[in-house]
Amino acid sequence: MKANIHPDYHEINIIMTDGTEFKTRSCMGKEGETLRLDIDPKSHPAWTGVQRVMDTGGQVAKFNKRFAGIGTRTK
Repeated sequence: MKANIHPDYHEINIIMTDGTEFKTRSCMGKEGETLRLDIDPKSHPAWTGVQRVMDTGGQVAKFNKRFAGIGTRTK
């Protein structure tokens, strides 16, 4: 391997969405920094099978209001 071309590989802290913590090694940030996860295997629908709607800024309500009549039949 060439010298001085690889990023620093050090230990960081990971905090999961439920508050559990563990240490791992990474190139991210600096030694001892903390990475807080927004989504992890305990909360992601792909692993849990539970669908959650996260409404940021009323986007879901805006979508439902805009497309409420689509798919309904009128006689």
